[in-house]
Amino acid sequence: MARTVIGVNAPNAVKRYSAALWLDVSQKAYWGQKFFGKGDRSQMPIQILTDLESDAGEEVKYDLLMELRMEPIVGDDVLEGKEEPLRFYTDSVYIDQMRCGVNTGGRMTRKRTLHDLRQKSKLSQGNWWARFMDELCFIYMSGARGVNENFILNKKLAQIMGINPISQPDAEHHFFGKAATDFSNLAPTDTMSLSAIDRMITRAGTQGGGATDIPVLQPTRWDGGGDENYVLVMHPWQEQALRNEAGDNTWLSWNKALTTAVGNKSPIFSNSLGMYRNVVLHSHRNVIRFNNAGATQDVPAARALFMGAQAGVIAFGSPGTGNRIQWYEDMDDRGNQVVITSGSIFGIKKATFNINGKKQDMGVFALDTAAAEPVAV
Repeated sequence: MARTVIGVNAPNAVKRYSAALWLDVSQKAYWGQKFFGKGDRSQMPIQILTDLESDAGEEVKYDLLMELRMEPIVGDDVLEGKEEPLRFYTDSVYIDQMRCGVNTGGRMTRKRTLHDLRQKSKLSQGNWWARFMDELCFIYMSGARGVNENFILNKKLAQIMGINPISQPDAEHHFFGKAATDFSNLAPTDTMSLSAIDRMITRAGTQGGGATDIPVLQPTRWDGGGDENYVLVMHPWQEQALRNEAGDNTWLSWNKALTTAVGNKSPIFSNSLGMYRNVVLHSHRNVIRFNNAGATQDVPAARALFMGAQAGVIAFGSPGTGNRIQWYEDMDDRGNQVVITSGSIFGIKKATFNINGKKQDMGVFALDTAAAEPVAV
């Protein structure tokens, strides 16, 4: 039976597969599914900045508007000349090109049609892009690469950091497990606990604003509506320690709270562990891990992320295509090999602002706890 095969570099195939690949990545990436929101009014943890999707340039600047802090003018006292100026602090994210490619082999080793090769390439590269973007989000939001063995980002990380530098958590946004007060004095017993989560909830509700020059950690709200919540993403080893401490009955109550929550159709709620004091709990293997905590620098640890709105930003550049990921097909080895490449121009970083000479995070707390692989007892 005759089959229609759309050849290499066919415009309709390139356009269709560019759009389909981005859809795949959006559905597979952990951060993209749950925590991305579009536009400067989004209250999701990661804000998608669209300024460069239609305009030329490599840098997007975004502002933090601080709260007014003037005292009131009372009675007939004169207001003129005493008005407070609006105070803006600016941060920026740069974009650059990232690419991935698949060589489908020569004619004699290819036993499939070009359609099948495109599908296989879309599947494999979609998985790669989802993993890559998730790794970048965890690294930038945590301010560290850690020792996660499954990461593909190693030697190239320094080059990427040259585009958008990684920022360590500042003192007002950094917490530690149980009795620990610093990364250097984490003990093996300073594991994930309810008390640590309680401290972050309390800090989120009281820190900053007004005359403090510290940004308020605003809660998240799904762009489609619903309740305001915070999000805590922990490593599975931290999750296990919390389960051991809290007990099964507590986890049942947290799942009940999640089920009955208004707005639980939000992607933030999807596949979560439960909800504790209005904090939606998540667990993911790519939470950044360390092997050098404690006084002797040998305590295994992990950095959980307690996030509110606009904790980080991602910007894309789409030069003339309208697609966030581009699809290219080329012939190598004098027409013998088909090479399928995907590329994207984008940048990711944590939202940090230099406020009166002090660099501060805006929407995320880092929680470092001891976190070792559970052993049988």
